[in-house]
Amino acid sequence: MRVLRAAIAAFVFLTGWMPAPLGAQAPIGVALERRLADELRLQIGDTLRLGPSPDSLRALARVEAIYDPAPDPSTVMRDDRRMRMHLPDLAALLGQPDRVDRFGVVLQPGVSDSVAAARLNELAFGYRAYPSAEIAAGSSRTFEVVSRFHKAIAVITIVASAVFLLCIMLLKVEERRLDAAVMRFVGVRRRTIVGALVLEAAAIAVVGAVLGVGFAVIASWVTNAYYQQRFATALIFSRVTFDIVLFGTVLSIVLGVGAGALAAWRLAGTKPMALWSRT
Repeated sequence: MRVLRAAIAAFVFLTGWMPAPLGAQAPIGVALERRLADELRLQIGDTLRLGPSPDSLRALARVEAIYDPAPDPSTVMRDDRRMRMHLPDLAALLGQPDRVDRFGVVLQPGVSDSVAAARLNELAFGYRAYPSAEIAAGSSRTFEVVSRFHKAIAVITIVASAVFLLCIMLLKVEERRLDAAVMRFVGVRRRTIVGALVLEAAAIAVVGAVLGVGFAVIASWVTNAYYQQRFATALIFSRVTFDIVLFGTVLSIVLGVGAGALAAWRLAGTKPMALWSRT
């Protein structure tokens, strides 16, 4: 018996384990969101008290996991902190067994979610089943409005930039009217003058497109770095895709060449003596 007591004492001393008193409740296991754990300075193995209100913290809980929530655009703007626990423990804590707000159902491959939702709604009352696509569409309406607003701003910006680019090309070509007059006097054809000016405009457009793509990449990186740190999430707020780069490059070249061609034809259509008299 003395040997057994000595062994138990050594085990308690080495592991720190103590037998729970009679009637004591064993701590339940919970998982904390990383932001909540960081704010409360909690680590795995820490013990805390839980309750439905601040004056009734009667349940003991042990932090068994700290997790990073999945990126979700619909919840990233909310200043919520989450904790996960087993459903029976939550029901016992709230004193409301057999009651949930919402839950998800995983369907077998090949089963239509709309058909399954209709069948579930016909079985009983007191709940409402929705397909996941319908819930996603309902929660993303705000983002659709924002997306349309951004598209409208983009169209206005493109139109304004096209007008601005045309004005710049007209001013640039107007400064070279003396060169155009001299080339016309020496017998250079209008087509050659127009081709040279259009080629110069295309080169400027390509350089501008490269600089614009580089600026977009840097701006996207800065945006993601700031907002990911601000909201403690891995959600991608800004992304420069190949389609966007291709569209921007083609649009830049088309607008640049179009503005250069219009300005060049305007210059080439003017008589040499008129160009010379305006210098």
